[in-house]
Amino acid sequence: MTLPVVLTPQAEAELDDAAQWYEQQAAGLGTDLVEAVQRTLSLIENLPELYPVAHGTLRRGLLQRFPYAVYYRVHADRIEVVAIFHHRRDPAEWQRR
Repeated sequence: MTLPVVLTPQAEAELDDAAQWYEQQAAGLGTDLVEAVQRTLSLIENLPELYPVAHGTLRRGLLQRFPYAVYYRVHADRIEVVAIFHHRRDPAEWQRR
């Protein structure tokens, strides 16, 4: 059974901000980031336990090509993405979620 993947408002905002920043660096790069996130979310949706536990009940799926990770929690009825986070940011921020 496949569980739906739901992004929290914070995770959506992080993705939007990162995509805008990359798009300003080079045309199409923001789109590439969004596609990398979508590929990772698809893997998470199909294999929720593929990625290791990073903190408490949060798992971390690393993106290809970009220094970002998708932090998520598996619930009985959904997969909740709580952060799409750059590796160099303070991890305490996503750990509080």
